[in-house]
Amino acid sequence: MRREYVYLAVLAVMLFVTMDGTYVVEEGRQAIITQFGDPKGDPVTDPGLHFKLPFVQKANFFDKRFLQWDGDADQMPTKDKRFISVDTYARWRITDPLLFFQRLRDERGAQSRLDGILGGETRNAIARHDLVEVVRSSNREEVTTSKDSESEEETSNLQQITKGRKDIIRSILETAAPRVQDFGIELIDLQFKRINYVEEVQKDVFARMIAERKRIAARYRSEGEGEAARIRGEQERELQRIQSEAYRSSQMIRGEADGKATGIYAKSYNQDAAFYAFTKSMETFESGVDSSTTLVLTTKGDLLKYLVRP
Repeated sequence: MRREYVYLAVLAVMLFVTMDGTYVVEEGRQAIITQFGDPKGDPVTDPGLHFKLPFVQKANFFDKRFLQWDGDADQMPTKDKRFISVDTYARWRITDPLLFFQRLRDERGAQSRLDGILGGETRNAIARHDLVEVVRSSNREEVTTSKDSESEEETSNLQQITKGRKDIIRSILETAAPRVQDFGIELIDLQFKRINYVEEVQKDVFARMIAERKRIAARYRSEGEGEAARIRGEQERELQRIQSEAYRSSQMIRGEADGKATGIYAKSYNQDAAFYAFTKSMETFESGVDSSTTLVLTTKGDLLKYLVRP
């Protein structure tokens, strides 16, 4: 019975030694083997099962994939003395795990070192450029139209830049990349996540923006009123032209009708002059005499003869 316990103890020790003497490197990971804290051998970058001295050596694992650095939003001045809050982020990876382990030990140390390097280079780059260069990547294209001369003037008065946001980011990368290489790190990319005025300045900036928008709105309203007046004037002229043409056409039609009527009257007069005179006299009585009319007629008048001698 005692011998069986010995066998079990030996088997447990062998199993423990075997487990402590092996390690697995996962896909996307790499390892550095240390012996009493000192690196031994080359970095292990191939995934799979590997062996080491049990109890003496230790496997330290690092990521081979792209890692994220997310800086804190920091207030910094621009060249034209505008205080802004800049929030940046970057992508990096470990290219030399041995140098990385010797200089930084782990990813937490790398994040701390990147805070100092990238934050400092960002501050220096912002301080060398005006605010307009930080927020813009290129000059705005001018839109020339014959109907909006004021818009052309506003566009031409915009401040032109020689370097934009992309150039500033590129300069930060070019300056910071050699510094992080000393730690076995490759800097892949850096971007401005957010650029904003500090809270003390935002109110003044918003007030200026509102005033500018109101000025542009007033200009547009003035242009709209002028255009409306022009349209109303054209409408009035067109209405007068239509009325004049209609009046001319009506007068022509009335003249033609009067001419035809006169011709008809003349023809009927030539056929029976007495009957025509009688008819016109009756029309005169009808239009000029009512129940309250008193007529004083001469005996030699044409109207009386039809009354006394029908």
